[in-house]
Amino acid sequence: MKKVLCFGDSNTYGYIPSTGGRYNKDTRWTGILSNHFEVIEAGANNRNAFSDSPKLLTEYMKMSPDIVVLAIGINDTQKFFNTDIKDAIEKLIDIASPTPIILVAPSILGDNILRHPIFSTMFDETSIEKSKNLPEIYSQIAQHKGCKFLDLNKIVNTSSIDGLHYEPEQHKIIAEKIYELLLNP
Repeated sequence: MKKVLCFGDSNTYGYIPSTGGRYNKDTRWTGILSNHFEVIEAGANNRNAFSDSPKLLTEYMKMSPDIVVLAIGINDTQKFFNTDIKDAIEKLIDIASPTPIILVAPSILGDNILRHPIFSTMFDETSIEKSKNLPEIYSQIAQHKGCKFLDLNKIVNTSSIDGLHYEPEQHKIIAEKIYELLLNP
């Protein structure tokens, strides 16, 4: 059975927009994939691509995954950070290489994030603008580094509750699309 490392942020973890809890295994996209693959679920709330991610990814790579799904970067748009996202993502890809990688561009932040009681303290209008650039940046990185690429903006939308996370149906769609990419290395 193919071993898949899913390394990412709260959307990889399975954050529930309405409660702040975690979706069960059968609802979050990583859990759905575990019905078909040996999945190493390495998602964490508020994880960004630069701080401890290189060290953590290095540790996860010791588990010898057959493929890595790298789904991280939206937290780097927070108003507290001035991340060079291209550099941060390329560094993570270099750590995971030569293992095949599916690079997942996060969804653009919804305007409703500005009205959310928690996330409005972390993200602002500039964050939304930065998030609009991520799909193109990730596409260029994937092409340059030879990764498969998935732009979540083309298949799902963020929740109307927080403009950042996904509802169950979106997780199902993400799982289906990544499943297709995993079947065709």
